[in-house]
Amino acid sequence: MSNVPTLLGIEKPERKPSLVEAAYDAVKQAIRDGVFPPGFQGSEQEMAQRLGMSRTPVHQAIIRLQSEGMVELRSKRGVVISALSPDDMKEVYDVIIAVEGMAALLLAEQPREAREPVCRDMERLNAELAEALARDDLLGWADLDARFHACLVHGAGNGRLERIATINIDQSFRARRLTLHLRSKPTGSIAEHQRIVDAIRAGEPGEARQMAQEHKIRARDMIVDLLRRYDMKHL
Repeated sequence: MSNVPTLLGIEKPERKPSLVEAAYDAVKQAIRDGVFPPGFQGSEQEMAQRLGMSRTPVHQAIIRLQSEGMVELRSKRGVVISALSPDDMKEVYDVIIAVEGMAALLLAEQPREAREPVCRDMERLNAELAEALARDDLLGWADLDARFHACLVHGAGNGRLERIATINIDQSFRARRLTLHLRSKPTGSIAEHQRIVDAIRAGEPGEARQMAQEHKIRARDMIVDLLRRYDMKHL
């Protein structure tokens, strides 16, 4: 078991995730994977049973997810999984565009020794993305793509920015997964990712921000267009 230092310099065992954190991750993943699809209605007890968890931590997780807009707690109806319209999804992507652009700028402003490890991690994920596309593993590509962008935002070192990004990326995941087989193979994303990494590595904040924003603007326009074209009104 790994140890972490305390303020007094004394090491203690690393804290395990709490039951509430585990329930939060489990419920959120079930929503992302469509186990609890948009519009799903059920009791907290039912959801806890399906996840193999106790009701109390699931209740606390649902309260947190309600504050993030992923679920609603309604009297006599229990938990309702929030549905998003194409207009909602456009707003979600508008936030992601702003947040990831700022993250790229902040990361590119860091000293080279701080940003280089992040660049290497992003390049490693980008190589795995290319491999996933080569074997036509679109679901694997989607998961790796989310990790690439999470790596970018985390690397910026701004916790508030990361929390905003996480909430909106989670909400966008359903639309991205639903449209995976409706669009052309996203081969262009690999080169776009590399341009973001190159600008960060070169220490060019303005260029990094522009590359990150343009990348997400293209994703927003394509996904929102597909949602409207195929009349997907409740995600």
